[in-house]
Amino acid sequence: MAPMPDVEVFAHETLGKDLYALTFASPIDLRAGNYQPGQFLHIRVSQSFDFLLRRPLSLCYADVDQNRLTVVYRTQGAGTRRLTACKPGDVIDVLGPLGQGFPIRAQDHRTLLIGGGVGVPPLLELAKQLRASGKTVQTVVGFQTAGQLMLVEELAAYGEVTVMTDDGSAGTRGLVTTALTAELCSLADRYYACGPSPMLKAVQQTMRVRNVPGYLSLEERMGCGIGICVGCVHAVYRDGQLTNAKTCREGPVFDEREVVFA
Repeated sequence: MAPMPDVEVFAHETLGKDLYALTFASPIDLRAGNYQPGQFLHIRVSQSFDFLLRRPLSLCYADVDQNRLTVVYRTQGAGTRRLTACKPGDVIDVLGPLGQGFPIRAQDHRTLLIGGGVGVPPLLELAKQLRASGKTVQTVVGFQTAGQLMLVEELAAYGEVTVMTDDGSAGTRGLVTTALTAELCSLADRYYACGPSPMLKAVQQTMRVRNVPGYLSLEERMGCGIGICVGCVHAVYRDGQLTNAKTCREGPVFDEREVVFA
């Protein structure tokens, strides 16, 4: 893959408090199919020297017909706040899609998607591709409060969605693991999860008890995005040994059997 980094911005929408959807021309030809749900885009937020490091933002949706990509992000620092200044017609510097995404396995028929907070956006492209491959999709999403809900209606276009909130202000009160009942999990051949590490650890533990295999998309700070800076390593278990994997290059998606949480 040889991406051309300068691309045009087509839309920049506010989805909620500190939450934005940015749509831009794809750096690659999406019709070639050389991308996966769960990969990320590495975006330079400014041409100034104040922000040298790019920001990794998960691929949310790929519009193959128009060759456009959408990312959804929450402002969490000066860099992402600077990104909010982008407007349609601007040109931004984008590398990607990068990393290893979610595999879609031919033998699976029933899938369960689990997302928390800003871990929800990558599930939209995944849900779309799973449905296109003839699989059923059930999704569980969790947020702290109703004001943080995102992409629920969009996900519902591909299958049933269960909403959980910490305070009960929308959907059902509780964590995503509260919804992972034995009955629900018995309907899944495989699960896919994305969210903060504490959530992923709890999901991993629950789904091992339920005996459902799956994939986890890890959230780590990725400086270079190509495996050089070694700033995003995460503990994994391979070939009977504990080692470290570069999340940006070997992930961000891993087989849950590999991932080790502290």
